[in-house]
Amino acid sequence: MPPFLATTIGRAKQIAGGFTVAQRTIAVIGAALLVMGVIALGSWLSKPQMSPLFTGLSATDASAVVEQLKSAGVPYELTEGGATILVPDAQVYPQRLTAAAAGLPSDTSGGYTLLDKMGVTASEFQQSVTYKRAIEGELARTIGAMSGVTAASVQLAIPEQSVFVAEERHPTASVFVKTQGGGSLTEDQVAAIVHLTSASIPGMTPEDVAVTDQSGKVLAAVGTGLTGSANTQATEYEAKVASTVTRMLETIVGPGNATVSVAADVANSTSERMDETYTAPEGGVMSNEQTKTETYTGGQGTGTGVLGPDNIAVPNAAGGGNYQAEESTRSNAVNKSTEKTTTPAGEVTRQTISVALDRGAVNGVTAEQVQALVSTAAGIDAQRGDTVTVEMVEFSQTGAAAAQAALDAAEAEKAAQMQADLLRAAIIGGSIVLAAIILVVALLVRRKMKRRTLYTDEGPIEYFSTITETEEQKLKSLKGLAEPIALPAATPPTKVLPTLLDIEEEPEATQVLVEQRRRDVEQLAKSDPQNAAKALASMMDEAMA
Repeated sequence: MPPFLATTIGRAKQIAGGFTVAQRTIAVIGAALLVMGVIALGSWLSKPQMSPLFTGLSATDASAVVEQLKSAGVPYELTEGGATILVPDAQVYPQRLTAAAAGLPSDTSGGYTLLDKMGVTASEFQQSVTYKRAIEGELARTIGAMSGVTAASVQLAIPEQSVFVAEERHPTASVFVKTQGGGSLTEDQVAAIVHLTSASIPGMTPEDVAVTDQSGKVLAAVGTGLTGSANTQATEYEAKVASTVTRMLETIVGPGNATVSVAADVANSTSERMDETYTAPEGGVMSNEQTKTETYTGGQGTGTGVLGPDNIAVPNAAGGGNYQAEESTRSNAVNKSTEKTTTPAGEVTRQTISVALDRGAVNGVTAEQVQALVSTAAGIDAQRGDTVTVEMVEFSQTGAAAAQAALDAAEAEKAAQMQADLLRAAIIGGSIVLAAIILVVALLVRRKMKRRTLYTDEGPIEYFSTITETEEQKLKSLKGLAEPIALPAATPPTKVLPTLLDIEEEPEATQVLVEQRRRDVEQLAKSDPQNAAKALASMMDEAMA
């Protein structure tokens, strides 16, 4: 073993030999954590960076792609339930080209590419069905690209156009969505799906679209629109009106002396109304006029004549006369006014408001005045059936006292919890500070400790003692030790043989020290035998003591 390495190992053993059990445990744990950290860091650095190869794959396509990667020996990872495949960055584009050459992924919705495969001999029915499938595929692909949607399917019901149908029917659509992680879509996302689908089909309205998720929950229904949207709008409207009225009444009668309840009916579907009004034009002219005039002039007839060949009387030639008839019909234009009213979903059709005032606390205001104020503040419309009811009643104080007691108890519990949390935090912090202080003190004491070596006839003896002069003098006085004898300097420089040799935290090897001291003693004995003898006698006396 090289001397430098042997010396280093020896020093490490000496340092470790001076550790206590706690220090050794901490050192072992620290070394283990360091080794584990190095291993984890090396594993992370050696692991290749993964990127998505394909996302949103079906089970069939994912299996085919995985088999291709296995045959090519490319490492991969599956995420999102197998719908996404990750490969190293360097293999993304080569594997995509390889998959495209093999026709993967093959599970596609088609879209308008179906029209490219349709031949010129296709019948009208085939053309209609293929066009509908193309629209369904494009809509499904677009909806599937939304955030939170992993898969989508669209089915269209488009009625056949015919000139013999008296009433035109609207097309409808049903949309099935599969959300990521089994979550639910927000109302804005459902509304986006509904409007996107309805806007893609001529004649389709948002009320003609139904949306369902993978758990069977109906998110939008045909004829009603978004499920729960009307209830949500009604709740928001009621809360808004109640807040406005309550704020006004608290200013008038004081806080806690009035309670307001609002109930609103909201339309669930869109309705249209067509009104046509006809009015007469100015001047009093009638819409239809008919005039008939007949004029007859002539002398008196002398006879009826004889019968003709067809039993028709032939008048006497001697008679004469003139007949004139005139008839006219006039149609005058009238004023026509057409009005179309569209009522959107969510419009308030009727609302009722109930106000209760505390009779014992309300003074200087009547129920009629409060009713007038509430009607104006809430926008009451009597024509649509809105009503406001105001009553003076005695408020029960039992519930208020119980609520106040519960509130006080909650506040006290909260304060106690905060105190307990502060005490716990103080104990933990104090423990950490105390442990840190103990550790710092132990390190300081450790640094103040010095390894000392006493050379005797039986060999060197090592021990720890403080470096303070007071403790060293006490130790010497107890053991009868004296200061080392000062040796005069020889012609060749000599080293004084001390009784106690100080060795720092990292001393030299024992064999090296013994050999060095032996050479010093030999040189001293040759240069000054008398002083050497005195020093050896002093050392023997100290050893015997």
